[in-house]
Amino acid sequence: MAMAKVAFLGLGVMGAPMAGHLQSAGHAVTVYNRTAFKAQDWAEKHGGKWAKTPEDAAKDADFVMACVGNDHDLRQVCIGDHGAFAGMRKGAIFVDHTTVSAAVTRELADIAQEMMIGYVDAPISGGQAGAENGQLSVMCGGAQGDFDKAAPVIDAYAKICRLMGPVGAGQMTKMCNQIAIAGLVQALSESLAFAQKAGLDVEKVVEVISQGAAGSWQMVNRHKTMAAGEFNHGFAVDWMRKDLGICLSAADDLKASLPVTALVDQFYKDVQNMGGGRWDTSSLIARLTN
Repeated sequence: MAMAKVAFLGLGVMGAPMAGHLQSAGHAVTVYNRTAFKAQDWAEKHGGKWAKTPEDAAKDADFVMACVGNDHDLRQVCIGDHGAFAGMRKGAIFVDHTTVSAAVTRELADIAQEMMIGYVDAPISGGQAGAENGQLSVMCGGAQGDFDKAAPVIDAYAKICRLMGPVGAGQMTKMCNQIAIAGLVQALSESLAFAQKAGLDVEKVVEVISQGAAGSWQMVNRHKTMAAGEFNHGFAVDWMRKDLGICLSAADDLKASLPVTALVDQFYKDVQNMGGGRWDTSSLIARLTN
């Protein structure tokens, strides 16, 4: 596609490599980060530009991407002091890669619509490795026309990018993702801890059972570090609890039952109480082996 002018807001472990892929794909990227030195460092490394405020970053941009922390952070970069919406031109499209509530998504999308700005909620899955390798799964909500314009830009860091429905549908799909992961990681933790207590060779166990119905991405990619008690990579427990809180709140609204998710959320609380808030989500096994 033709080069686009893109602003990228938020340069954490996900946002920084995603913005890098956009620059490498030939887009003209201006970045913003709450701690300015990260934006400066990114610009020096990738050859793009950096801005002191979201508003400055968004000026004249065709697309404004955000990947921040939570509902509050997203509101701040969108409509807070010197927020991005104030700098966006009519017809530009805001793409939110943050995992947030569907409620704040619809709130901000309504404001964007009044300002004649497109809005696509586009939460991501694939972790830090997926961001670095440009292999993220992107689940989107928004108008078909806005999605069609944004998708070729998102492709710079996506393995798959799909429109799931109207605004908010992307966030609801991401909740499905987190619900599935929570139960899966707990089951894998129990399986590996059981194998260890039984005196089995974990590598041999995984080699066999990963080829059958028990196999999963988590099993293949996390079993070694889980068995070794190494949890210094991937998606942090603190962020997972934030996401599961969104899932459980939405379930209440929908009158949906999430008993396993609610239980695993409490298990992650145990991990936090062990001092593991910044450990990655595979650290559920620490409850069973310590």
